[in-house]
Amino acid sequence: MKKPFGTASLSRRHVLGLGAGLLSATQFRPAIADVEAGVHGISVFGDLKYPADFQHFDYVNTAAPKGGLFSLIPSARAFNQSFFTFNSLNAYILKGEGAQGMDMTFVTLMARALDEPDAMYGFAAKSVQISPDKLVYRFTMRPEARFHDGSRLTAHDAAFSLTALKEKGHPLIVVQLRDMLKAEAPDDATLVVTFAEKRARDVPLFVASLPIFSKTYYATRPFDESTLDTPLGSGPYKVGKFEVNRYIEYDRVRDWWAADLPVNHGSYNFDTVRYEFYRDRDVAFEGFTGKNYLFREEFTARIWATRYDFAAVKDGRVRLETLPDETPSGGQGWFFNTRREQFKDPRVREAIINAFDFEWTNKTVMYGAYKRTVSPFQNSDMVAVGLPSPEELKLLEPFRGQVPDDVFGEPYVPPVSDGSGQDRALLRKAVQLLNDAGYIVKDSKRRLPNGEVFKVEFLLDEPTFQPHHATFIKNLGQIGIDAGIRLIDAVQYRARVEAFDFDITVERLSMSATPGDSLRPYFSSQAAATKGSYNLAGVASPAIDALIERAIAAETRADLTSACRALDRVFRAGRYWVPQWYRAAHPIAYWDLFSHPAKPPKYAQGVGAPENWWYDAAKAAKFEQTK
Repeated sequence: MKKPFGTASLSRRHVLGLGAGLLSATQFRPAIADVEAGVHGISVFGDLKYPADFQHFDYVNTAAPKGGLFSLIPSARAFNQSFFTFNSLNAYILKGEGAQGMDMTFVTLMARALDEPDAMYGFAAKSVQISPDKLVYRFTMRPEARFHDGSRLTAHDAAFSLTALKEKGHPLIVVQLRDMLKAEAPDDATLVVTFAEKRARDVPLFVASLPIFSKTYYATRPFDESTLDTPLGSGPYKVGKFEVNRYIEYDRVRDWWAADLPVNHGSYNFDTVRYEFYRDRDVAFEGFTGKNYLFREEFTARIWATRYDFAAVKDGRVRLETLPDETPSGGQGWFFNTRREQFKDPRVREAIINAFDFEWTNKTVMYGAYKRTVSPFQNSDMVAVGLPSPEELKLLEPFRGQVPDDVFGEPYVPPVSDGSGQDRALLRKAVQLLNDAGYIVKDSKRRLPNGEVFKVEFLLDEPTFQPHHATFIKNLGQIGIDAGIRLIDAVQYRARVEAFDFDITVERLSMSATPGDSLRPYFSSQAAATKGSYNLAGVASPAIDALIERAIAAETRADLTSACRALDRVFRAGRYWVPQWYRAAHPIAYWDLFSHPAKPPKYAQGVGAPENWWYDAAKAAKFEQTK
């Protein structure tokens, strides 16, 4: 699934990385002649891998046949999408639950190269001219671009789309387009996008990765309407059959105008892509064993360790693989809603962190499959380690006295327990922290400074995650905190989380290989006040805001890394979450009807399925013989 650059793509409690790319206003310096003629691709720090005359990306199979069905359950979401349901075909606004896969029905100005950390190449736009001050981008549209009804896709459609998304799109899109001043089309072939001075580095690539809608289609209907009407698209697939809350199919466009472009050779090979929706993960697993869908990435260690021994696995009809994940895994954890009074004191938050026994949970519930997460930049070189470097200190010194002192020492890491499930030393420390914060025990109840009983509600949208909470909640009870779980359906859950109506909930920060403006939805004060943002914790720190700007303004990758490490130190010192776990691998299972490249490209979403996989007729024939 393609996601816009710098956009969080949140996995089902796992480590899918977005790998977004960002554009540097100072580092991307095409020659003057190239600027005048237009360049075929844009990147951040360094040259493009692929020349102007490249024929295809190296990681695809250009001989992959077309055909067959690929079916799966959602494993990542963006904007208003849910893992468990859908009720709208508008996936780029706040209203409704957008259908998974809708991005396959649209094209974008440029397309991502998944074997580079931050590069895009011409798609609906064949080239782009960049002004010397990097504030004006002139995209030249491909004259052959068409919508599915045969009408021409022009710069006017692109300008309309960017303007509509900036004004009426999902809040996460609106935030990331704040430095795009305007998008105009002086003629059918030319799109002119103007950016603000000191714009965020990744905004041009974010713009180039957004879907292009039909201006004519939306002339008679509101753009920000949650609807089941199929919007007019131009991508490799059209919406096919669907049943709300159950499944949706996408049918390959046989005469797709962009099939022969270099960015698409070897991709979009299945005739039909189908998403199945289940409200319960265990039921979803049973659906896979019954061949109700054909591909599954496993996110539950218990199931991977104990339940892949059914007959189809034993006789080879279902294949199991573990593919590497080299992208930043981001940070998954329980996030405190610091907008609520009981979580405003960081000592209280640290006390709750001490009550979670990761070592016991990993061993007992997750079969030792995971490592402890310590940073939102996990599995990357942007994780802060040891004492701050001179470059980090230079960024942090202006905030001495405004941030916790441990920012200037070793970065905070969650404690390692004795693995008993009830580490008494850590619980005693938690009690002391609570007492120091004025959260004393009275009448056998831990109470807030105002005398109210200290209660904590963990908000969940699926039952599978309950075992991970059980011992945590028991330990919280040991230190006097009245904790419990509230399990609600997916629609209610999204509504409450987007309105910041929760105490603690599980979420995952999805970091890119080259962060920039995409840091704002997670960490900025602006996002903390924006409903629908991913700043669930309510982080509102002037120091973090300033470090985000330093990351955005970084002129080299080394500068960017230093800024992210400094930000990491401040965030971790704030104790805004209870870090959970990650796994730098993708355990997958699939009915043996497909083939795929030997190794997914380094910066791919997941394992590159279904975009770069294909139906294998020889396997299918053998499969039929073994049934």
